Amino acid sequence: MSLSAEQRREYRAIAHNLKPVIIVGDKGLSEGLQEELDRALNDHELIKIKVASQDREARQEAIEELCKNSKAELVQTIGKIAVILRRAKKPNPKLSNLLRAK
Repeated sequence: MSLSAEQRREYRAIAHNLKPVIIVGDKGLSEGLQEELDRALNDHELIKIKVASQDREARQEAIEELCKNSKAELVQTIGKIAVILRRAKKPNPKLSNLLRAK
């Protein structure tokens, strides 16, 4: 699923006021972190992730790995923050950032 420029702009606008839900720390991409990421994507669909690494290339690799493992689409990265999206099969209107934004 590839996002158009217009879709990216819309999702970036929605994500602007969100706080990071997942923070990747020194332990890296653990199994528990991956489970929490799946739960957050199922609940919220559009989330922010913070990668605490100082190395730019390591941050980018971690973000790509998270997206690949969770089958999510990268919307945007700015510094240590990434915005990712994965549509839920049955979104919860009370939790989904996409449904609440409309």
